Amino acid sequence: MNKKILGTGYFTRNIREFGIIVAFIIILVSLMIISPSAFASPRNLVGIVRQAAINGILACGMMFVIISNGIDLSVGSTVALSGVIAAHFAHPDSYPLIVPIVLALLIGSFVGVINGVGVAYGNIPPFIITLATMTAVRGVALIVSGGSPVFGLSDAFKGIASGTIGNTILPVLAVYFLFVLLLSGFILTKTVFGRRIYAIGGNESAAAVSGINVKRMRVVIYAISGTLAGFAGFLLASRTYQGSPTAGQSYELDAIAAVIIGGISMSGGSGKWYGTLIGALLLAVLANGLDILNVSSNYQMIIKGCIITLAVLVDINSKKKQA
Repeated sequence: MNKKILGTGYFTRNIREFGIIVAFIIILVSLMIISPSAFASPRNLVGIVRQAAINGILACGMMFVIISNGIDLSVGSTVALSGVIAAHFAHPDSYPLIVPIVLALLIGSFVGVINGVGVAYGNIPPFIITLATMTAVRGVALIVSGGSPVFGLSDAFKGIASGTIGNTILPVLAVYFLFVLLLSGFILTKTVFGRRIYAIGGNESAAAVSGINVKRMRVVIYAISGTLAGFAGFLLASRTYQGSPTAGQSYELDAIAAVIIGGISMSGGSGKWYGTLIGALLLAVLANGLDILNVSSNYQMIIKGCIITLAVLVDINSKKKQA
């Protein structure tokens, strides 16, 4: 009986961890067979990496929040506000380059702290407080920008995210994403702080009894998510040469999808950090492939919803079997 249970658990864990990799490979191979010239062209692959990088950075922040059994719906709006603020201070001969970058990060951190304080000290459900800040922050972005994109950015600011690595075609955005991902992985697996995040997501009451300051931890966790949203915001402004108040719409859903598809449990407390990389890449490849195949954006939304639902069902089923 014990061997049978052990075998079932081992099989379930493998399905959870490697199933997404198999699905990713199948999608890649299928698109290369269906449309090799369009999909496998260097320009198209670079575009996929750029799209995956922005969503991946957001997903890294979302990963901290979801592992702690929370949710952050405000990251898309934070991307817009931080991008607009950065663009205002990134005109030629206006301010040093460091100013728009720091301001974007501070804006993101501020929004994250508001979310964290609301959850930890106001006892507001994460869905409600982040839904509120999502709406309010988007409104602030529209007010600050006057409802129009901010153009006229300096060449130095544009070069932050629109350049490539050396003489290669690999976008520098990939380096930013890889750095954030590896740093996130190190924090989650090699530090006391990371282990406490898993403990809070697994059982908040037990974590509190063991001496973890859960309230303070939640504020820091949401601050991390907000900061990375601010980071993604000024990177997006640099990449698109504008700070748009409508940027980042539905980005929170893509970030959540990347985390869930990557194997992080929606109930918190479990999941591997590197799954977020596969989740972000899979979503970018899938969206790009569907565009190449001229699939309507309406149908793309349905497909993405089905994928998220399937990932959650796998998560729920694996939890039941482990129990």
